[in-house]
Amino acid sequence: MSKCEQCIIKQFNSLKALTKDELLRISGCKTSKVIKKGEVIFEEGDMLNGVFCVKDGICKLSKLSANGKDQIVKLVVKGDLLGQRSLIGDESANLSAVALNDMEVCFIPKSEIMSDLQNNSNFSMDVLQQMAHDLKESDNVIVNMAQKSVKQRLAESLLYIYEHFGNNDDGYLSVVLSREDYANIVGTATESAIRILSQLKKEGLITTSGKQIKIEDVNGLKRIE
Repeated sequence: MSKCEQCIIKQFNSLKALTKDELLRISGCKTSKVIKKGEVIFEEGDMLNGVFCVKDGICKLSKLSANGKDQIVKLVVKGDLLGQRSLIGDESANLSAVALNDMEVCFIPKSEIMSDLQNNSNFSMDVLQQMAHDLKESDNVIVNMAQKSVKQRLAESLLYIYEHFGNNDDGYLSVVLSREDYANIVGTATESAIRILSQLKKEGLITTSGKQIKIEDVNGLKRIE
């Protein structure tokens, strides 16, 4: 099991604000585990007893609507922390987390994180800044849902994945999502997402192979209204 103070992943999240002694203490009580593709990390309504530091892999955070449909609100990647908002608010999880590929995560108990939040002001400020950033992104999602077409939102989702995660060796997007996942990201029916992807393919903006998608014209996707 790697030590937190030697782990490069801590540079990508709020743990970078902890002192060496604090990281050493966390290393002594954390647990590491492998999450297989499709496995649930935690579900909406769960009481979380700690936070998860994503050492490798990607998961989706989603919210179940009143009509039983999932709305994907964020993709969480290597370096991110999961669950800190629920801990600080001392409430059950508002979202579900499901692995999109095989993941490796480290679980840090609530008592250790809360101790550091109370005693390390730099760490507390870093966590607050990250939560403020997440709220800003949520505001943008709300505006996009209200003002942009489904086609535009889907094009922007493809561009987001391309810009943040890149392509695999064959030129396809490295994050492979189902058509249902794309529908849940942009807030539409799966049939609509399939239809729009077919339109983008006919227009020469993307090509597909099974679930895999390759972006052929980045600027063309950006021009969609």
